[in-house]
Amino acid sequence: MTAIPKSSGKKLGLVIDLDICVGCHACTTSCKEWNTGGYSAPLTDTDPYGENPTGVWFNRVHTFEVTAPDGSSQTINFPKSCLHCDDAPCVTVCPTGASFKRAEDGIVLVNQDTCIGCKLCSWACPYGAREYDSTDGVMKKCTLCVDKIYNEDLPEHSRVPACVSACPTGARSFGDLGDRDSAVSKLVESRGGFDLMPEQQCSPVNKYLPLRKKVVPANAATTALRPKVSGVADALLKWIDKSLC
Repeated sequence: MTAIPKSSGKKLGLVIDLDICVGCHACTTSCKEWNTGGYSAPLTDTDPYGENPTGVWFNRVHTFEVTAPDGSSQTINFPKSCLHCDDAPCVTVCPTGASFKRAEDGIVLVNQDTCIGCKLCSWACPYGAREYDSTDGVMKKCTLCVDKIYNEDLPEHSRVPACVSACPTGARSFGDLGDRDSAVSKLVESRGGFDLMPEQQCSPVNKYLPLRKKVVPANAATTALRPKVSGVADALLKWIDKSLC
């Protein structure tokens, strides 16, 4: 069994805003594209266009329909990947030490040269964040794009995980959550960021930002939009105006 090394204090991770994630899957596709040729390459697929497609995806987005006590409903898009836990059970159960947590930045990785594909890490992970590559016979997972964030050939603003670069709404932020003065730490504090499944006591580094309370105008039920064209002599516009009304 593998022990988790003493941390340097640096904890690189993601902050995901559930309030503005639109479930577009840009993060999942960009993750797949980058990592297919990156640290854990290749990310294999089996029968991708057939009746039973399967494959390795480091980042997945689950969509739920939630009903509030007042009967109103809301769609919630919930991205999920490895949370790079401080107390990572996937690390401690690994019999070969292939699954490990880096002391210098807190990133959890898998050494595929020593992984035997026993799947103990996937059984131990309460978040279902481990992916078994049946073609290579090893476990794979989110690396926080370790080969991208430290790539000095890229401009500094591009040294973030692929999922963060691709998010069109800015729902994903990246930084040092071990630094209380970092932008991501302040974001978590200001928005009441939370741990996923804290009862598991894994101390995940990644945080989620909750939904904001929706403000509905008091007269929303009686407000109606009535398009109107006035002062226009064109007969076609008058006909459209009448049809819309």
